[in-house]
Amino acid sequence: MLFKYLALASLVILYILMFIGGYLESSGQGLECPQWPLCPSGFLPSAAYLTEWTHRLIAAMTGVMIIATAVGSWKVAGSHKKIRATGTLAGIFAMSQIALGAIVINTQLKATIVAIHNGIGILLFAMTLLTAIYAFKLPYGQTIKTSA
Repeated sequence: MLFKYLALASLVILYILMFIGGYLESSGQGLECPQWPLCPSGFLPSAAYLTEWTHRLIAAMTGVMIIATAVGSWKVAGSHKKIRATGTLAGIFAMSQIALGAIVINTQLKATIVAIHNGIGILLFAMTLLTAIYAFKLPYGQTIKTSA
């Protein structure tokens, strides 16, 4: 049952991340923090870098949660091919998004790279959504398999 809520939490935090990313892009703040992974002010942001730093912090948390969901999609008892496929693809897309996020900053928001980053973000959202839907279709009381 915990897996269902992990999948749902991953979806919710991903939506929040995409909302903040869209805000950064549309407000022209995409290069407020011109270094990756940390801003020039170091680990804790100054006021000038707060929005971009928040996006990166939430992105890191989202990546961890989606990868945990991907692993869980293989470990949960009763999981099937669909949930394993969508969970695995979500994990792959999440890792791709992290790499592309760095490339977007290092190429100074080159339009082609930003478009690819946004496109894979949509695929990531779709796979995370499907994983959450499939997770809630699992029979009640399913637990994570342990290798004993």
